[in-house]
Amino acid sequence: MNNTFDRQEELEDDLIQIIPLKAEHFEALYRVASDPLIWEQHPNNDRYLRVVFEAFFEGALASEGAYLVLDKETGEVIGCSRYYDFDEEKKAIAIGFTFIARQFWGGTYNSALKRLMMNHAFEYLDAVIFHVGSQNLRSQKAVEKLGAKKIGEQVVTPIKLNYIYQLTKAIGSRGN
Repeated sequence: MNNTFDRQEELEDDLIQIIPLKAEHFEALYRVASDPLIWEQHPNNDRYLRVVFEAFFEGALASEGAYLVLDKETGEVIGCSRYYDFDEEKKAIAIGFTFIARQFWGGTYNSALKRLMMNHAFEYLDAVIFHVGSQNLRSQKAVEKLGAKKIGEQVVTPIKLNYIYQLTKAIGSRGN
């Protein structure tokens, strides 16, 4: 077994497949991201604009940890997520920059995505971190449902505050 954490390993379950994000995925992913309601509670609530999304997408590619999320049954692009802020000393990594199409909200898609990524991370690491905008109640509730606990706050800019949530291997592996 390889003991190195691969931030670009293809993962899947019965519901979704996640594959490494590539430049050629831009148009399909932007069709999802161009919905302003996806971003209404997000600190960057103008990300539906093409020029703003282009910068987000370039950052995702540069991270070398971003995934395209596909509905496994249809192959439809439904969103993306990524690993970032790897801390080798603490054996921790953050999962975030996640969004999914509204027609997949309220079901099991977001939790399936996070569980795939968490389970993969927990094969190698001890903790997963989530940074959630203080105004983003939907995402706060979603990470709390996964069992993550709020461990702090982070001032991003003078007008943007993130809450920091953590899930440890012992808690994250329960019931999986």
